[in-house]
Amino acid sequence: MVTLVPEDREATLVRDRLATLIRELQRHPHSAAEAWGATFDAGLSRVSYPTGWGGLDVRPELQSIVDEELDRIGVPDNFREHAGGIGVVAPALAKFGSDAQRARYLRKLFTCEEFWCQLFSEPEAGSDLASLRTRAVREGSSWRVNGHKVWTTMAHIASRGLLLARTSSDQPRHGGITAFVLDMTAPGVEVRPLRQMTGEAEFNEVFFSDVIIPDGDRIGEVDQGWRIALGTLMEERNATNHFLDHRSPSIDEALDLWRSLPVGRRTPTSRDRLMDVYVRWQANELMRARGVALQRLGIPGPEGSLVKLASGGLNQDVYDLCMDMIGPAGMLYGSYEMGQPASWHDMGIRGGDIPRAFLRSRAGTIEGGTDEVQRNTIAERILALPREPRP
Repeated sequence: MVTLVPEDREATLVRDRLATLIRELQRHPHSAAEAWGATFDAGLSRVSYPTGWGGLDVRPELQSIVDEELDRIGVPDNFREHAGGIGVVAPALAKFGSDAQRARYLRKLFTCEEFWCQLFSEPEAGSDLASLRTRAVREGSSWRVNGHKVWTTMAHIASRGLLLARTSSDQPRHGGITAFVLDMTAPGVEVRPLRQMTGEAEFNEVFFSDVIIPDGDRIGEVDQGWRIALGTLMEERNATNHFLDHRSPSIDEALDLWRSLPVGRRTPTSRDRLMDVYVRWQANELMRARGVALQRLGIPGPEGSLVKLASGGLNQDVYDLCMDMIGPAGMLYGSYEMGQPASWHDMGIRGGDIPRAFLRSRAGTIEGGTDEVQRNTIAERILALPREPRP
């Protein structure tokens, strides 16, 4: 005799809320934004978030139940439209933001009514983020910000940004940093595109000249922003895994190219290179699946750095091979005219244009934390190796 184990209360709560939501969505016509808003109001945008702020305060692995059902009835995935906001900024607001900040910002973030960017890196504080120099000086109930950020992804479409600024100079490097919500339309904020070698400008410089931020838009305690920065960066690594789910795998392009080659051009050297990147790709996919599983269990730890480190160089090797397989045609390029993607969906490596994807893949070992940063994270936080003392 088989004994059925009843579902626990958390799973039952999610399924009941989901059933009600689906009935409502199927009963009335709705836009994508309306569906995302109804999902947020039902506590199903991220079920592990606090109740009332897009979640139900339940186990994060139950989110897969929601995602699968919404996909089944044709609700678009808002992560595809706002990967940086939903994958990186939203977890920071949910964990560290005040109730007023959650109420003001989270719903519009998930409905993609407001796009966000991440204002961390600076010209002399990229890999060494703790040396940032952008300053915020308190003036009564506000802060005056002056400084310069760089490599800010999609800042040109962002209405708000998650900003790190130095608020004290008499503390250790990792102290004296505070996190803020920045209105990107505020006086004194200037966004300038950074043209990449593909011709596109996904990244931007952002300049601050006497920008005023209300103290109500400070996230967490004064001078305690490094804790928020670390949590956000771990989420960023794991968001990379999710982002890869929305792209055509470069290995598929390599396999398709190989199959299209005349038999005489399928050299043993190319075959060996193809098998090498294929095996590495499959191993990386297994590691990525493990990282996604850990994230669903609410463990967004440093394991994301393993996938980030492996993926960047692997994509470059795949497109190196693709360029060799297409031969002289790899010298042809459509246009170097600068253009800025209009949405998160339009950025990054896109299949079908091998020369452009080859050039874009060069950024993979830099963006989202350089390979050197990932190696340090793996050494310190996974392997528990001792830090080398500073001279």
